[in-house]
Amino acid sequence: MRMTDLFAVSEATWPAAARHRVGAFIIREGRCGGQRVSAATAEGRWSEADIDAAEAKQAELGQPPLFMIRDGEGALDTALAARGYRTKDPVNVYEGAITTVAAAPVSGMTGFAIWPPLAIMRDIWAEGGIGPERVAVMDRVTGPKTAFLGRVNDRASGAAFVACHGDTAMLHALHIVPDQRRQGSAVKMMRRAALWAQDQGMTRFSVLVTAANQPANALYASLGMRIVGHYHYRSK
Repeated sequence: MRMTDLFAVSEATWPAAARHRVGAFIIREGRCGGQRVSAATAEGRWSEADIDAAEAKQAELGQPPLFMIRDGEGALDTALAARGYRTKDPVNVYEGAITTVAAAPVSGMTGFAIWPPLAIMRDIWAEGGIGPERVAVMDRVTGPKTAFLGRVNDRASGAAFVACHGDTAMLHALHIVPDQRRQGSAVKMMRRAALWAQDQGMTRFSVLVTAANQPANALYASLGMRIVGHYHYRSK
């Protein structure tokens, strides 16, 4: 799958509150929903004046200056570095076949598709720093979507969100309760999410994760997913 398609999946399954065109840049209005929904991206040939205008629009929205740099945007990366922007949170883009991720059978008692999310799921997310503003991002998704409540040792073990666009599902906001980690809950939730997405007619499964999150990278690789692209942010 092309990276442009996966960025479209990301936009549809984790949408900004609004998008503003300023010169050559799209400015996302995030309303505290995270970096991805608050970053500016270049959508054509840009100039230094365009960067100035993008910074001004972000300030108008009450957001710190933040740009997403995708593969092939080295010139913009260099220009922002010259302005004092630092590299922040390199991200790996994973993608794989639904049939691969869902290959091993899992009990239906290990994960439950629930929408809207229950209070216990919101509490689990909040524990992982995924507060009401990020749940509001989930609420904005208009395509097929659900949340998953994981279960292990007869206890709630984690929460995640998955949504669909085109033929691809993307998983977001996976958080496992600390004292329930290393017991296979994340793998089982991923497989349950892939099975749900398969029932929606999806053929591909994807996820975005920071390169520094070694356990998550190991999890996605173990499920047969592969890194198909990268991006990072530049912030002041």
